Amino acid sequence: MIQAEEKENITPLCPNCKMGIEMVWFRQLAGFLGKRYIYFCPHCRSVLGVSHRKGFWMG
Repeated sequence: MIQAEEKENITPLCPNCKMGIEMVWFRQLAGFLGKRYIYFCPHCRSVLGVSHRKGFWMG
């Protein structure tokens, strides 16, 4: 099993520009099945990830 540990004293690095990430920018993507967000680096605007939040009626 992989363990997770919270670290408050370490700043993650952007995988593209290697700058420390103190803030993550995000933007909502167009769609009709739930809400989708794209997260990106504020320094180089590289995509860090995409999330999909389903509505309560979708389970």
